[in-house]
Amino acid sequence: MDSMQINKAFAAVLVSGIAFFVAGRLGTVLIPDTQLAKSAIKIEAPAGAGAVVAVADLPLPVLLAKADPAEGQKAFAAAGCIACHSFNEGGKAGIGPNLYAIVGAQMASKAGYSYSAALTAKNANWTFEALNEWLIKPAAFAAGTKMSYAGLADAKKRADIIAWLRTLSSTPVALPAASAAAVMPAAAAAPAPKPIATLLASADAAAGQASFLQLGCIACHSFAQGGKNGLGPNLYGVVGAKIANHEGYTYSKALAGKDGMWTFDELNAWLIKPAAYAAGTKMTYAGVTDDQVRANVIAYLRTLAATPVPLP
Repeated sequence: MDSMQINKAFAAVLVSGIAFFVAGRLGTVLIPDTQLAKSAIKIEAPAGAGAVVAVADLPLPVLLAKADPAEGQKAFAAAGCIACHSFNEGGKAGIGPNLYAIVGAQMASKAGYSYSAALTAKNANWTFEALNEWLIKPAAFAAGTKMSYAGLADAKKRADIIAWLRTLSSTPVALPAASAAAVMPAAAAAPAPKPIATLLASADAAAGQASFLQLGCIACHSFAQGGKNGLGPNLYGVVGAKIANHEGYTYSKALAGKDGMWTFDELNAWLIKPAAYAAGTKMTYAGVTDDQVRANVIAYLRTLAATPVPLP
């Protein structure tokens, strides 16, 4: 290799390094790596929902007897747990430890993972009860834990997740005995969401932009004028645009079959639960249960236009 080729190779490595450094700095500026004071979205069920209160009063063995592991796997994914944990046999630790055979295992004992002192100090096993308490609020179960997840208030979802975790084993731990007389109460209808016009009147577009970032929307969507499509379409000018009509993006049949515009009401209905709005959609995000957070995000999306659509 002559000196010219060596110089070219060295220059290529140097330019790559500079580009990597600049990209990292830009990422830090655009999305600061800071601890959130509180979760941007409430994952638990809305306050006052009768079904959650009634279910929460039931003993854990009763909840587990009626739990659905398939629903637990969905809830596990919807809560974003797969971003930190692997769950296959022999899977590597990530931000959190591998969860295969976690039910019944000793706490803080998974090989290859460095646990917090708070959890390491626990001298117990991951029983069904312990897992339930942990999922309610990890920070309360082990103050100082590395686990940043706020917790899950929905007792049935916790039971479903634990029931699914139980299946991740060649010999699942036996379920605790439950009274045959115990009956799961009928689910009460969730309160209807507030009208979007009312919510938008007090919406904060700046807070909506912050939520847009915190909810991870930028992982799939660009939002600058002329921005490229990613896993999801570019969102510039989406408020008031025709549904499933952004150029260059291939939509699911479920969404392409919708006939209408992205009005404030339609965007609100979509953000509550995309899978319910268009069954079969590519959108894997579970939805935003907090009325005001949805309104803030929509208010922010409205600003992404040369001439924003008038508020209702």
